[in-house]
Amino acid sequence: MKIRNKILVYFSSAIIFVTGISLIIVFILFSEYREEEFQQQQYSKIKTTIGLIEEFDKISDQISLMLDKQSIHDFYDEKMLIYDNNKDLIFSSLDSLAIVKENNLLQNLSISTNWIETKEDGYDVIGVYIEKDSKSYYAISKAYDYFGYSKKYFLQKVLIGIFIFVVIIVILVSIYLSNIISKPIWELTHKIDKFDFSDKHIKPLKINTNTSELLHLSHKFNDLAKRTTEAFLFQKYSIQHISHELKTPLAVLVSELEKIQTYQNIQQIKLEVSQQCQSAKSLGNIINILLQISKIESGQEIPTKSIRLDELVFDCIAQLNSIYPDFTFDILFCSDIIQESNLIITANEELLKQALLNLMINAVEYADNQKAKIFFDCSPNNLQIDISNRGKTLTKQEQKLLFSYFFRGQNAKHKQGFGLGLILSQRIFSIYKMDIEYHCIDKSQNVFRIIFPKY
Repeated sequence: MKIRNKILVYFSSAIIFVTGISLIIVFILFSEYREEEFQQQQYSKIKTTIGLIEEFDKISDQISLMLDKQSIHDFYDEKMLIYDNNKDLIFSSLDSLAIVKENNLLQNLSISTNWIETKEDGYDVIGVYIEKDSKSYYAISKAYDYFGYSKKYFLQKVLIGIFIFVVIIVILVSIYLSNIISKPIWELTHKIDKFDFSDKHIKPLKINTNTSELLHLSHKFNDLAKRTTEAFLFQKYSIQHISHELKTPLAVLVSELEKIQTYQNIQQIKLEVSQQCQSAKSLGNIINILLQISKIESGQEIPTKSIRLDELVFDCIAQLNSIYPDFTFDILFCSDIIQESNLIITANEELLKQALLNLMINAVEYADNQKAKIFFDCSPNNLQIDISNRGKTLTKQEQKLLFSYFFRGQNAKHKQGFGLGLILSQRIFSIYKMDIEYHCIDKSQNVFRIIFPKY
């Protein structure tokens, strides 16, 4: 069942049920009140009649008959019987109405049972025991409450009319409210159906509502869509990643192997082959890194260990020195006194090393003076690394696109690359909740800052 129909059914059913029960309770209470009020009127008349009987006890029966004629029209269709303490009839109203339960009521009346009430075909029948002026009397009254029942039937019609009116209003209000409540849900569902996860320039899903739960749901969906899109794009561009990371090393390896074919000296061949084996191993490490990232994307766990950051950076520098022997990295620390524990983090060494290598290679390729600086801020409450070089910087507009697939700024003209190194590094850093930022100083210095989480 649709949410709109559920709201309509549940809301209208609840209101109609509560209204119906309320009106029924009103009707029942009125019926009870009518009966109680009429019986008290009967009782009051019995007492009055007994008082008159005592007052005119010495007067002839003719006067009693005149009294009965004078009071007979007090109630509609009434019969009253009054008995003395021996339960002998001393007064009977002129009405010919029969009391079917007369004997039963008279037998059950006593000092201890001084009130009995029952019904006969819609008539109210009461039996009472009364003591007056040291005398005991038994009385039975049967009468039809014409005015009370007319009011009851009128109230019944009014309540039924009110119920029908309430039902119509509730259904109309329910339809209106269900449309208002379900509209943003329908809008959200409709937009989700048309959502294109393959679009790399994905636009956040927005709905017109002030319902906090739906707004929260749309935000969560946007987060999910963003992550899903990133995962799709990563898979889509995995071939470009691999070609970016492997093209240059493979080209160098093939070139060196071709040279080895021309060598005649066995020792020289062995030495060169040994060096190329190391290069091949480095290619294997790159492939392993890509496989590790794929495992993480699929939800699998990868091995981690405690890593000292400065040692990892020195390993990266040593690896780059063999490729760029003329380039220099200056290492700086925020203080002369360093606590080793502040430099230790838990991560996968191969992944983190590849991410750092990408940033350091960028520093080499975009530096104007064959020099770069690496600054460690390892104070007790902070851990971050700044990798900076002097060279052409990015504009503010370019900075917004820096960590996008295939982005290359104006300073990348005439330089090799696919614009995938930084996005790969950012992907690796995000796995361990590390942040990477870029800013420029004096339009002549590029700075990449890696901020590590506090443990």
